[in-house]
Amino acid sequence: MSYQFEFRSSDLSFTQRPQLYYRMTFADKTTLGQSAILGILPGAHIDQNQFNWLGTIFYLSYLVFQYPQNLALQKFPVGKWMSINIFVWAVALLAHAACKSFGALFAVRFILGMCEGAITPGFMIVTSMFYTRAEQNKRVGYWFLMNGFAIIFLGFVSFGVLHTHVHNFMSWQWLMIITGVITLVTSVLFWFFFPDSPTTAYFLTPEERAQAVQRIKVNQAGVENKYWKKDQFIETFRDPKIWVMAAFAAIANIVNSLTNQRQLIVSQFGFTPIQTTLLGCVDGVVEILTIWLGVTLAAQRAIGRGYAAVLMFIPALLGSILVNKLSSHHKVGLLFSYWISIFVFTPFVILLGWVPSIVSGHTKRTTTNAVILSAYAIGNAAGPFMWKKQYQPRNHIPWSIISACIGACSILILLLRFMLQSENKRRDAEQRDDTYDDVYLKQELADGTNTEKRVDRVSFLDLTDIQNRDFRYVF
Repeated sequence: MSYQFEFRSSDLSFTQRPQLYYRMTFADKTTLGQSAILGILPGAHIDQNQFNWLGTIFYLSYLVFQYPQNLALQKFPVGKWMSINIFVWAVALLAHAACKSFGALFAVRFILGMCEGAITPGFMIVTSMFYTRAEQNKRVGYWFLMNGFAIIFLGFVSFGVLHTHVHNFMSWQWLMIITGVITLVTSVLFWFFFPDSPTTAYFLTPEERAQAVQRIKVNQAGVENKYWKKDQFIETFRDPKIWVMAAFAAIANIVNSLTNQRQLIVSQFGFTPIQTTLLGCVDGVVEILTIWLGVTLAAQRAIGRGYAAVLMFIPALLGSILVNKLSSHHKVGLLFSYWISIFVFTPFVILLGWVPSIVSGHTKRTTTNAVILSAYAIGNAAGPFMWKKQYQPRNHIPWSIISACIGACSILILLLRFMLQSENKRRDAEQRDDTYDDVYLKQELADGTNTEKRVDRVSFLDLTDIQNRDFRYVF
């Protein structure tokens, strides 16, 4: 209990940084969708199909570099590696403003996808090192809340740049310059102020660092281990729950193509560019509220992660059906139905906060992150292709696909919950495994004498959730 109380004094200091940094990285990802209403299609001489490809190449690059980035996060200090990627990201974002062709935009979007591969898994790793399993879901939700703030920020910036009139420099180019400069500053702050682990966090005293390590022993997952373990790598691919989560991540993120299409969707309801940029701010408010509601419900013991995700899918399904069925002259009704469909983003946030609570072993955890986020990339890469020119302005086919994805994901998340609950019952019925209880390491003292020191199974043995039979899954 004392560990929890002591740590709270530094909790706000740590939590705010991921939120602020993640806000800028998400804002940068969303600039493409925002640029659609600011004239990037005619300005860069691209058509709708090429615009969709710019969304896809980002995630194909993300997919290619996902596992190398996860290996790098295990080998190098997490905060420093992330800051390097954010710096390269900022330079690539600034370069967008100079692009006048599909080929040039394709190249810079590829670089952005490569750098993005370090961001989300990096945040997930650091969160699992600082917080208990009960706390992780909310903390991941809090930094995903920044997506909403990023959308609001971009809405007002877009509204402002629409009023700029500079010869040979369009509104979408100003958006890239403004966000790129802010991200460049963010990368420098990240290098100096973002912690690599509790043992090196500058804002904790030596005593608090020790307490931070002690308090997460309840996770049965350890803190950090720089050694790659082949057995944990193989175990990841043999673990059925990993593939259920991967399938969920892939299907759920087909829907995430709404991120780049949202401004086009709203404008096709019948709103002007100025109105669309301001209405886009409401998207952010809705996302903040839905994510907050989702992670709050997930934290309730009577509901849990699985049921909370399904509860979020219910209004999302209603919204997607209404957008499909309402007539075109009900543009306000269509707009509100679209806003209701934004509930669809919350279940994936819940899953990301869930993963550190059901997977342990550092190599297994980083490999799991790579598998799930690779599936995330596949879904995001596929999603843009359903938004074809021929389906506009009502996009009946894409919205039908979104409804089907919601149904499939609801089944998968309930299956995951059932698997975890069943495994807990099986372990409760087992005779306790004491294999790792009495493990000793030889240690040479300063006077040259040798002694044996008993080591803690959680902190030093780096066991996986399958090896450690005392591990219980959160569902």
